[in-house]
Amino acid sequence: MIITDRTPLPLLRPAFAELEGLYEPWDAAAVPESRLVVLNESLAAELGLDVEELRSQRGVAALVGEGLSEGTTTLAQAYAGHQFGAYSPRLGDGRALLLGELLDRQGRRRELHLKGSGPTPFARGGDGRAALGPMLREHLIGEAMHALGIPTTRALAVIATGDRVAREVLLPGAVLARVASSHLRVGTFQYVAAQGDVSLLQRLADHAIARHYPAAADAAQPYVALFEAVVEAQAALVARWMLVGFVHGVMNTDNTSISGETLDYGPCAFMDAYDPATVFSSIDYGGRYAFGNQPSIVHWNLARLGEAMLALFADELDPAVEAANGVLRTLADRYDRHWLEGMRAKLGLTSSDPADADLARELLDVLHAQQVDFTSCFRALSAVSTGDADVAHQLFVAPAAFDAWAARWRVRLAAEQRPVAVVAAAMDRTNPVYIPRNHLVEEALSAATDGDLGPYERLLEVVTHPFDARSEWDRYAEPAPISAERYRTFCGT
Repeated sequence: MIITDRTPLPLLRPAFAELEGLYEPWDAAAVPESRLVVLNESLAAELGLDVEELRSQRGVAALVGEGLSEGTTTLAQAYAGHQFGAYSPRLGDGRALLLGELLDRQGRRRELHLKGSGPTPFARGGDGRAALGPMLREHLIGEAMHALGIPTTRALAVIATGDRVAREVLLPGAVLARVASSHLRVGTFQYVAAQGDVSLLQRLADHAIARHYPAAADAAQPYVALFEAVVEAQAALVARWMLVGFVHGVMNTDNTSISGETLDYGPCAFMDAYDPATVFSSIDYGGRYAFGNQPSIVHWNLARLGEAMLALFADELDPAVEAANGVLRTLADRYDRHWLEGMRAKLGLTSSDPADADLARELLDVLHAQQVDFTSCFRALSAVSTGDADVAHQLFVAPAAFDAWAARWRVRLAAEQRPVAVVAAAMDRTNPVYIPRNHLVEEALSAATDGDLGPYERLLEVVTHPFDARSEWDRYAEPAPISAERYRTFCGT
């Protein structure tokens, strides 16, 4: 039930609390001086929250886990995970807490989760805190992804804590209040499976079904159906990443959500020049999580989920393995279907032709060969469809290769016999003109860390209107200046 009808955060007891053994009750660390930096008012409205209450002193206190209603129990969740391929049996929320759940205006239960709220029993020697810059990055990228129509967790607020966090240098501290349909991960299932507790594994699976995929409960094999639903959700999610040039950067199994939402924005970034080998993370030395590897990595991660769930698929090992493999064998086709559906939309196509996948890949090959900006090229295609190739030509060192491809594309478009203006408008609703360009993100975060939120707020406004071209926003559409140094991102821990 609702704890109180007067609190700025009308929290419900989280359903996850029924899974004893998968969390530790824990309280957020006190902060010297909490100050609201960013409040996501659109998300607050979606959650039915009172914005003025959230901005009040007690609202800000609640957003860092202080002054919650009597009886509220906050939880640090346990999970395992493969990190860069190496298994860690006990990870968990080292600097995070599940505060509770909120019921949004559509009647959906949403978890409210803190990041940077102090060390927990899972902290593994870390300080449990977070710096302002990385928390603002998570808010910014999450909102950009949401505006692009990609399933994602979202930040409700970023709150400065008044303390200094020691990283390479001392940085202003912050707490992020994050909303998700749940924080269940592949690593959650791995944690339980490693304990050999089949009863707890079954209760966890039942919780996931009730939470995310209730139709699986009526299937002949509910747990196989759950696995299949997660495979479908992740295939769709990663395809959407690939269609906008997004690089997650740390696709560990503990960052792979059961819900199919993008989870944990650490060393993430968007590609400028198209290159499947693009890596931004400072710790991804071997390129394991490079842009082009993401479809195969999600397959690897979901294979680990299948392994963790084997005991639920069948009483004997061989049929359980075959059930898991039967689902995994569908992943490539599921991904290809979602990717091609999205690519057709990016190319202005509404019908199907067997050659469409090759047509799309041929364009990507041209972009790769000439290191052309991914976002700018696809946005320019709407003008090309109307006969104006000037903007597109400026992107290429040798435009003849693009023109040869475009001639084949126009023939394919003409076969659909749709008005050119309709095609161009549809493409402009699909291909963004603005993404969080890496140089602009760094510029905004640097200014915010120094106390100037202006660049951050302007960038946030732009990336939350990704399809709306405005002349005053021209600089936000430009790729990063050419630099001898490779752009690197950091996990922020």
